[in-house]
Amino acid sequence: MSLFKSAAIVSMLTFCSRILGYVRDMLIAATMGAGMLADVFLVAFRLPNLFRQLSAEGALNNAFVPMFSKNQDTVFASHVLSWMVLVLVVFTIVIEIFMSQVMMLLAPGFIDDPQAMDLLVMSGRIMFPYLIMISVVSLFNGMLQSVKRFAFAALAPVIVNIIMISCLLWFIDQGQTPVHTLSVAVTIAGVVQVVVLYSAVRWAGLQIRLLPPKATSDVAVFFKRMLPGIIGGGVTQLNLWINTLLATTLSGAVSYLYYADRLVQFPLALIGTALGIALLPALSRQIGDNQKDEAINTQNQAIEVAMLLALPASAGLWFIAPLAIEVIFERGAFTAANTIATSDALRMYVLGLPAFVLIKLYLPAFFAAGDTKTPVKIALGCLVLNLTLNLLLIGPMQHLGLALSTALTAWVNVGLLVAVLTARKAYWFDRDVLLGVIKSVCITGFMVLVLVVFDYSGLSSFEGTSQLGAIILVGVVSYVAGVSVFGYHTTLIARLKNRHGVKTQH
Repeated sequence: MSLFKSAAIVSMLTFCSRILGYVRDMLIAATMGAGMLADVFLVAFRLPNLFRQLSAEGALNNAFVPMFSKNQDTVFASHVLSWMVLVLVVFTIVIEIFMSQVMMLLAPGFIDDPQAMDLLVMSGRIMFPYLIMISVVSLFNGMLQSVKRFAFAALAPVIVNIIMISCLLWFIDQGQTPVHTLSVAVTIAGVVQVVVLYSAVRWAGLQIRLLPPKATSDVAVFFKRMLPGIIGGGVTQLNLWINTLLATTLSGAVSYLYYADRLVQFPLALIGTALGIALLPALSRQIGDNQKDEAINTQNQAIEVAMLLALPASAGLWFIAPLAIEVIFERGAFTAANTIATSDALRMYVLGLPAFVLIKLYLPAFFAAGDTKTPVKIALGCLVLNLTLNLLLIGPMQHLGLALSTALTAWVNVGLLVAVLTARKAYWFDRDVLLGVIKSVCITGFMVLVLVVFDYSGLSSFEGTSQLGAIILVGVVSYVAGVSVFGYHTTLIARLKNRHGVKTQH
C-alpha cells in the first residue's frame, strides 16, 4: 500500500471522526456555552489527554512503531503492554488520591470558586482512568499501523464521538450536572475503544496478551528510546499546561481556545496527522534498508502534497472564521460575544496551521532513525520561547496572545527541525518541491481574491449555513481551477506515479 493510499484511508476516517467531533462540540456549546461548566469539563478532559499525549500517542508510538515494524514480534508487544498497564495503573491511583492538588496546579484560576473546583476534581477523578484505556488503544494502533491496517487504527476517535453524542442527546439530564454525565461517557468510551481495537488486532492475526512484566533486551531498548520522547512530550504538554493555566485566569478563555483549536484540528488531522501516521512506517523501512535518497524523496512528496492542501485550508479558515464559529457553535448557551472571541482566536491559530502540519512530517525522519533526543532539545527551546511570548502577549492581547504565541512558536520549531536535518544531510529540499510550494502559495492567493470578490458581490445575500456552504464551494472550485490553470495537477501526479519518487536535486 502506497504512502498516499494509506494517508487517504486515515484521512477519510479522520474526516468522519472530525465531523462527529463538531456535532459533539456543537452540543457541548449549546448545553454549556463558554462559561464555568464548559471550562470545568474541558480542563478535566484535558488532564488524561495531557498524559495520553505524553506517554502514548507521542513517545510510545515513535519508539514502538519502528521497532515493531521490523519483525512484528507480538511477544515484545505483549511485554510492552504489560509494563505499560502496570505503570499506568499505579500512576492513576496516585493521581486519583491527589486530584485536588493536581487540579490546583493545572487550573489555579478556579481556586477562588469552590463550586467550580469541587466539580473539576470530581470530573477529573471520573475521567482519569481513561488514560489507561486510551494508552492501550494507542499501542494497538501502533501494531495495526505497522501491518498497514490503517482503517481500524483511525476508527478509535469515531467511537468516542458517537458515545459522547449519544450521551448529549439522550442522557445529559441524568447526572447532577452535564459535566457529571459527560465525564462518565468519556470513561465508557475508553472501555469500548479497547474492546474494538483488541478485536481488530486479533483479526489482523496478531496475538497479544498481558504477560508477567519481563525486562527483555528489546523492552530495554524500547524504553531507552521512549524516555527522550517522554521528556519531549512532557515539554509539549508543559507548554499546553502553561497555556491552560494562563487561560483559567481569563473568563471563558479555556472554552474560546478549545473551540477555536477544534476547527484548526480538522485540516491538521486530515493532512498532517494522516500523512505523518503513514510516513513513519515507510521511513522506518527505508532508513532501515539504508535507502537514504528514497526516504528523503518520500518525505518531500509528503510535504508537497501537504502544502498543496494546508495553504488553502489556512487561508480559507481565516476567511470564514467568524461565520464558521457562528454557524457551528452559536446556539443555546453560546452567545454572539462568544462567537467573536472564539473566531478571533481561530484566526491567530490559523497563522500556524502550515507549521503544525510540517512538524508532523519532519518529526518522523528523526524517529525512524531512532533519534528521539534531538526533537526533545528543540522542544525545550520552543517551550522557553512560547512561555516568553505568552507572558509578553497575554496582557495586551488577552487569550489571543496565547493563540498567537502557539502559532509563532510552531514556525520556529519547523525551522529548527529542518536546520538539523539539513546539517546532517538527512534531508534537503527538492527543487521541484520548492516550485510546487510556490505554486500552491500563488494559487491560494488567487482563491482568496475570488472569495473577496464573491463575498462583496453575491455571497452576502445568503445567510448562515447557506452562506458558509456557498463560500466553501466557491473557495474549493476557485482553488481547483487555479491548480488546473497552473498545470500543477499534471506535474504533481506524474511525480507521485514515479516509482522512485521525486528526483533528488541538492
